[in-house]
Amino acid sequence: MSDGFDVAIVGLGAMGSAAAAHLAARGVRVVGFEAAYPAHPLSSSHGDSRLIRLGYFEDPAYVPLLRRAYENWRKLEQALREEILTLTGVLQIGAPDCDVVLGTKKSAALHGLTIEMLDRETVRQRHPAFTMDEGEVACFDPQGGYLRPERAIAGHVRLAAAAGAQLHFNEAVEAIEPDDAGVTVVSAGRRLRAAKVIVATGPWISRLVPALRPHAVPIKQVVAWYQPEDGFLTVPGRMPSFIRDEGEEGSFFGFPVIGPDGYKVGRHLHLQEEIDPDQPNPPVNDVDLALIDDFIARRIPTGRGRRSRAVSCRYTMLPGETFLIDTMPGEKRIVVASPCSGHGFKFVSVIGEILADLAADGETGLPIAPFSFSALAARTA
Repeated sequence: MSDGFDVAIVGLGAMGSAAAAHLAARGVRVVGFEAAYPAHPLSSSHGDSRLIRLGYFEDPAYVPLLRRAYENWRKLEQALREEILTLTGVLQIGAPDCDVVLGTKKSAALHGLTIEMLDRETVRQRHPAFTMDEGEVACFDPQGGYLRPERAIAGHVRLAAAAGAQLHFNEAVEAIEPDDAGVTVVSAGRRLRAAKVIVATGPWISRLVPALRPHAVPIKQVVAWYQPEDGFLTVPGRMPSFIRDEGEEGSFFGFPVIGPDGYKVGRHLHLQEEIDPDQPNPPVNDVDLALIDDFIARRIPTGRGRRSRAVSCRYTMLPGETFLIDTMPGEKRIVVASPCSGHGFKFVSVIGEILADLAADGETGLPIAPFSFSALAARTA
């Protein structure tokens, strides 16, 4: 558009900042808006670490995207000259027939991935911080590890700005007005024109995408850090990143010691408590702490009674715990980057590329059919 921008991006968190960097690198005229600042405390992308793994137990359909994500993370590191992805391996523990173990083995078999099956005694020797029940097994994914979310988002923002993107912080978008010639983006301070718009506002997605109001649900998530009695047991190398399937009690995840607070643990989806995204994150309470403390006492006893810190943050869930990456039905000028149901950060580097494809070209060659509006409609019919 001669009188405006090619693409406007609403939300410069994980997905929006990545899209801005990809688009600006292609020479696309980009303007971005962020209601606060990247990785702010009410976002879903702070807290020093996020899991990444290649043997994806949730669904083998994610593996091709993960392969591209790994490539893009390494390219981002080269551009920034900064480490973002650290391989520790991911140890996935549970009963032989649990979802985590069976799903990981299925993904590995379908996509030719390398995993290692470990019994209880082998885990005790290699990774002695963990306790396992008789009969439990572990899948070790050597390509797993963790990402540094704040570094990733800041890096994408820097690259986007350096390539010419115009970025506005502390400026919330109030409306998106499509018409036959493009889209008008309205904030408190300005009205800007663009040919396309990407909406990537996380917990606030329903404000600008009303079709998601019945489906996108922000929930409270809690993580805690523990100081080990024996620090040697929980350093990267001895303690990999991990997922533990606890059956009816859900699954827990965690990371080795990578900072001063100790090793980090949380329960996926925690208590599934809905929250108001416009309010501060709910405080961590005794029920929250007891849930994680009990897990530590049973499964990683080197940290029993040595909790150093706990915080709450937020996931935004869609039915089926899946993603939504698509153009709006009947309105190809609006691209929607969903809240990614508590497991999306590892895909940020590839979702940024996909959003750039959809906004710049109207399509992508990457496999996103399971994440369409029509797939969401089928899941909720």
